[in-house]
Amino acid sequence: MISRRDMLRTAGLTGLGLAVAACGRGFGGGGSEAASGKIQLNMVWWGDAFRAQKTQAALDLFMKANPGITVKTEYQDSGPYKDKLATRFAAGNPPDLMMMRMDSLREYADRKSLLNLNDHPGIVDTANLSQAAVNLTKVGDAVYGIPSGLNAIGFIVNKTITDQYGVTIPDGATWTWQDLAKFAKEVTDKSGKKVYGTLVDPATLANLVVYVSQQGEDLFTADGKFGVSEATLTAWFQMFEDMRKEGGFPPAGFVETTGSSPDQSYIAKGSVASQIIPSNGLLGYNKVSGGNLVLLGIPGEATAKRRGTNIGTPALWSIAASSKHPKEALQLLNFLINDVEANKAMGTTRGVPASTVVADAIKPTMEKDDQVATDYLIGLQKQTLVAVPPYPKGASGIQDELTAVAPEVEHGRLTPAEAAKKVIEAATKALSQ
Repeated sequence: MISRRDMLRTAGLTGLGLAVAACGRGFGGGGSEAASGKIQLNMVWWGDAFRAQKTQAALDLFMKANPGITVKTEYQDSGPYKDKLATRFAAGNPPDLMMMRMDSLREYADRKSLLNLNDHPGIVDTANLSQAAVNLTKVGDAVYGIPSGLNAIGFIVNKTITDQYGVTIPDGATWTWQDLAKFAKEVTDKSGKKVYGTLVDPATLANLVVYVSQQGEDLFTADGKFGVSEATLTAWFQMFEDMRKEGGFPPAGFVETTGSSPDQSYIAKGSVASQIIPSNGLLGYNKVSGGNLVLLGIPGEATAKRRGTNIGTPALWSIAASSKHPKEALQLLNFLINDVEANKAMGTTRGVPASTVVADAIKPTMEKDDQVATDYLIGLQKQTLVAVPPYPKGASGIQDELTAVAPEVEHGRLTPAEAAKKVIEAATKALSQ
């Protein structure tokens, strides 16, 4: 069981993995030469047994095409991954290719622990990556990997519920936060509080980032400082408290301890009509919610000072600067990003492929909801998106503080203004260490 905040924040695949061929759960090190004399690459990432099977299918294609190279893969649950990867680097035995968490990118880059792809031109083809995707990989002018997949947050609405109570779904391309509040109140009122209109977690950093950007501010400045004003944070918390008072938002204490999977979500239970999800979760949420979900953009995008929604990635595929086989690791990276058959094998377990050409090529093989999510991602990348600098060291402290203060606001123990001050104080302290 995990907290309600964790339930609303869960965006990736985690879980206990079972070993698959040439792939083991947990990692402690890999050799550089296989017994046969072939070059052996060590590749590590986080996920579950399903992701392991999908990944191995792609790697089998790579090894068939490159008979002089073998790939030993090891994977880990998402929770201990960060610490275990740090232990590998500290021991002087980093993997050749790894999933690099976005909240760790700047720290590893500053220590020169990752290979700068700019120093090895012509091996990894990035021609079909959007500028927004490339921006995710950069610290300064250096490029430290390629997105393992692309994702974004989107708003889902259960059309079965809105049809049942005669509520019109707003235009997801033009609606505002005020439109969300109006829609949510109408659902609650017309259902006689059998269903609440919306459930958005104000403590989820990914949600806040969009709102902050819409106000013309940045979560982090280029030099790694906290860039959000007290006024914007206050307005963020106040917006949901106003919706709660109007009835469109569930009352304090409504959401309690629950599981993290889509089938345990409140939209699946039919007790709320809409919520924010990661776009690659549409298929899973729709299967357990009756099959009639509609994916909308985030409110406020059309009328804000600038767009707030951006593409993100669960992680980069990065190469250790000290890899004994950088050329072969770069070959593998290029294959994972640009080979259509490899991406058909992997599917969307890590999000939509970073290459727009590959994404278009594999879309017909996807289930309908994954196609919808892919179109959503491709459409976003055609917009002018705000470049987001990599999270500085200590950024996780901001999420921790949001998690702490949000329930205090919900239960009236802190005002939105008081919560905003606490978040800024905590952020300033965390980023200065």
